[in-house]
Amino acid sequence: MPRYTVHVRGEWLAVPCRDAQCTVGWLGREAVRRYIKNKPDNGGFASVDDVHFLMRRCKGLGLLDNEDTLEVALEDNEFVEVVIEGDAMSPDFIPSQPEGVYLYSKYREPEKYIALDGDSLTTEDLVNLGKGCYKIKLTPTAEKKVQKSREVIDSIVKEKTVVYGITTGFGKFARTVIPVNKLQTRGGKNQIPLTVLRRLDAVLSVEEGVGKPLIPERCRMLLALRINVLAKGYSGISLETLKQVIEVFNASCLSYVPEKGTVGASGDLAPLSHLALGMIGEGKMWSPKSGWADAKYVLEAHGLKPVVLKPKEGLALINGTQMITSLGCEAVERASAIARQADIVAALTLEVLKGTTKAFDTDIHAVRPHRGQGEVAFRFRSLLDSDHHPSEIAESHRFCDRVQDAYTLRCCPQMVYASRGETISGGNFHGEYPAKALDYLAIGVHELAAISERRIERLCNPSLSELPAFLVAEGGLNSGFMIAHCTAAALVLAIELLAACQGIEFLRPLRTTTPLEKVYDLVRSVVRPWIKDRFMAPDIEAAHRLLVEQKASWLLGLFLSFGTLWESKVWEVASPYIEKYRMEHIPESRPVSPTAFSLVSLHKKSTKIPESGDL
Repeated sequence: MPRYTVHVRGEWLAVPCRDAQCTVGWLGREAVRRYIKNKPDNGGFASVDDVHFLMRRCKGLGLLDNEDTLEVALEDNEFVEVVIEGDAMSPDFIPSQPEGVYLYSKYREPEKYIALDGDSLTTEDLVNLGKGCYKIKLTPTAEKKVQKSREVIDSIVKEKTVVYGITTGFGKFARTVIPVNKLQTRGGKNQIPLTVLRRLDAVLSVEEGVGKPLIPERCRMLLALRINVLAKGYSGISLETLKQVIEVFNASCLSYVPEKGTVGASGDLAPLSHLALGMIGEGKMWSPKSGWADAKYVLEAHGLKPVVLKPKEGLALINGTQMITSLGCEAVERASAIARQADIVAALTLEVLKGTTKAFDTDIHAVRPHRGQGEVAFRFRSLLDSDHHPSEIAESHRFCDRVQDAYTLRCCPQMVYASRGETISGGNFHGEYPAKALDYLAIGVHELAAISERRIERLCNPSLSELPAFLVAEGGLNSGFMIAHCTAAALVLAIELLAACQGIEFLRPLRTTTPLEKVYDLVRSVVRPWIKDRFMAPDIEAAHRLLVEQKASWLLGLFLSFGTLWESKVWEVASPYIEKYRMEHIPESRPVSPTAFSLVSLHKKSTKIPESGDL
């Protein structure tokens, strides 16, 4: 018999249908009848006939025709919503879809898997899991470690050993030992450990987050990272339960996890409790198939059963810093993408300001061998090396009298870059470690913005750039990049990209290196040069999209099998030249200039100092 799950005013009702020839309108009326029946005041309606409503799918929010038959309009066990005309939306009402997920109607279940062992997951892997590119499975080694860890817990329960969180209470009740006769009871044919219910209470008691739910990508990251931690085999979770959690992830059944409420000092107790709540069939869950619904209905719609917690498993699910760390991983990936593109934009600026590549010489960076510093210097060489990608601009000033460039140009590389068989009550859940690392990340991103803004100032300042003031002809009549420079605090890299390309206009007909010409052409494909003042916001937004738009997205049902996750258009056009330079091992060019100093040139120019008697 077909059955449908219907959302009416924040409540979910299971409505069976004996006849598939019944209409969508019948389903709506039957759901409203059941809703009214369950309300002491009939929900404010005299009868079903007084209710006027529309019907729509929870998946994609598509409206349904009330006259269509159910067998034509809906699939068995589909989730639909009754939208009652004239309803005032309750402030705590949970919509059937989270914010901004109208494209989930095109979601396709991934076919590829990532095997987790608890030790090998990268930030890029995690963000890919959040994007829905992969399902999860455990490695055989991880399964063995999880089983071995669980054997320790089972022996503690069997031997009635006093251990925190297993045979004692939590928090202030850490010294309260649970009597042996209350560890389990008999009900029917099954033994039901009361510790299971206590773990349930542990989950429910700290489920106190607030705010909008995490977007699906971030909730998937949170769940994937928790699975990865459990795969290490130190938390005492059973392999059976862990595999159930993995099935929940692979079905994209996501608990309602509020954005706010993490404790930090006690780890991400509230968010992880919300995450666990859905898996035990409590609270709300969301999936691309169902939208928001009671967790038990969402799990059932995907052929899954709620997790039944064994001793210690409540703590295993909720103790950790995966909220902080998963969001931090996303921030790292985004910051890395911006940093890579900042190198490209800075190289273009250096060309316009007629800077030198000598500051990026390998010998300089070998003296201070920081890996990130060396990689940034390498990128600059690969983009600016005029012997390999001839630059007419570089040749035009090779024999100038400049000694060195400003810090914002020559210092870019330096400025941006259960095994013992026992249980131990420790503090690895503390959130200060990832928080400190993310504070340093924030400092690094701030430095990227600050140095970019200083380069914009040099581009706009005629005394430093030898270009027209604010990069526009007829200054005074036109303001050029004057206001854009003031706006740079918000969209600094996009504005520097536009300013550098505008600077190129004043150096024509000279051309820069091949990769930087490709970047210039990309910008000019969406933004034309400034001849006179015009409304600049659309141009800034267009440049911003070049820096942040990805080549593909799982929201469109596309899966990445190449490159880096955050590969934007600017990086896309320049990176082939960087990689070619890396793979071909091209000898580094060291062009000479009148201001270049070397011992060889010093010996050639030196003359014998006269003796005092010859004076």
